[in-house]
Amino acid sequence: MPRPVALITGPTAGLGAGYARRYARDGYDMVLVARNAERLEQLAAELRAAHGVDVEVLAADLTAADDRAKVADRLTAGVQVLVNNAGFGTSGEFWTAEPALLQAQLDVNVTAVMQLTRAALPSMLAAGSGTVINIASVAGLLSGRGSTYSASKAWVVSFTEGLANGLAGTGVGIHAVCPGFVHTEFHQRAGIDMTSIPKILWLDVDDVVAESLADVAKGKVISIPGLQYKALTTVGRLIPRSLVRAINKGRGRSRGRT
Repeated sequence: MPRPVALITGPTAGLGAGYARRYARDGYDMVLVARNAERLEQLAAELRAAHGVDVEVLAADLTAADDRAKVADRLTAGVQVLVNNAGFGTSGEFWTAEPALLQAQLDVNVTAVMQLTRAALPSMLAAGSGTVINIASVAGLLSGRGSTYSASKAWVVSFTEGLANGLAGTGVGIHAVCPGFVHTEFHQRAGIDMTSIPKILWLDVDDVVAESLADVAKGKVISIPGLQYKALTTVGRLIPRSLVRAINKGRGRSRGRT
């Protein structure tokens, strides 16, 4: 029988690479989607050599409508797993950021998630099985964590929860993973200084991947890897949002990021 296929966006580093390596190790053929074709080919060669799986490389810029459509077309052909991992944040204040950059952020963090999920679901529903994993963030659960990035991740959480209700009983699962600070290239690429973050708040990629996939196997719609972040988000739900905003403002975590 043919192997199942997992399509992962943004797999050339960080969490995306972690999910790609895990699914390849578990025997999935892969479709890897990112802008950097050279890095995609390097990862594809690694996965083929290490696990003997087939790997399709699909170079695409998810800020571009035509490229999103290209990835959506591939999804309509059928995959068993979709990991919507691609996303980015930016430094600086909202009122000084370039409008085009803000729009690009929403195109990747929100529009691509919506369009690719929409493309993947019909074949999954027809098969009666499938998994969509949307990478959100603790920032989407706690108010006052910057502006557009946090808002985009809050959208991902709400989108996922709403679809989970609609998909109940179909055999298709959808899940939002909400990690905190993870040792990846994310903050460096965004230009955000993270030197003041305590070591206890940092998570490793492999731990996030393992814990989130364990949550997926249990059918949890929202996965929050790390005991420290489970505690933080629980407290955040119990106290007034105005107090959460005040705490974030006081610790300087709301400024200099969009």
